[in-house]
Amino acid sequence: MKSNITYDKISKTLPINEITKGSKVSGFVKNIQPYGAFIHTDNGLEGLLYIEDISVARIKTPFERFKIGQRINVLIKDVDLEKNKIYFSYKELLGTWEDNVKEFKEKTVVQGIVRETEKNKRGIFIELKPNLVGMAEYKEGMEYGQKVDVYIKKIVEDKKKIKLIIK
Repeated sequence: MKSNITYDKISKTLPINEITKGSKVSGFVKNIQPYGAFIHTDNGLEGLLYIEDISVARIKTPFERFKIGQRINVLIKDVDLEKNKIYFSYKELLGTWEDNVKEFKEKTVVQGIVRETEKNKRGIFIELKPNLVGMAEYKEGMEYGQKVDVYIKKIVEDKKKIKLIIK
């Protein structure tokens, strides 16, 4: 699959002044690789959405979020005309930490997904939403992708942290 966009192709499909960082565009997932997803936009752009630009939560594969052919909105993260490439971001459209944390309250139990256990066994990252992750104390037997109920012990807004306890 060709992922490069030439300057000529860009200028024919979208006015050059609209191809700027931060522009929101709609399109579909054309291809998925371990490192990201290739997006084809409605206005003819094609570019790469790297895995780290999909969500704040650490995911192992873009297939956890997308399917080929799925329609999505993305932001133009970077336009590299010298290399003829466009890079997209998805996670900025999922709301800020402050927006997402409003849905959660301390001293409640919610469901989350185990996203990563720290190698030194200091904690486990739990995804509460694609753009909101909390940390729970380490617990044996937790596996990546496992759904778990967690107790929200503390929300530390000034540090953008959520302390959790796995039930």
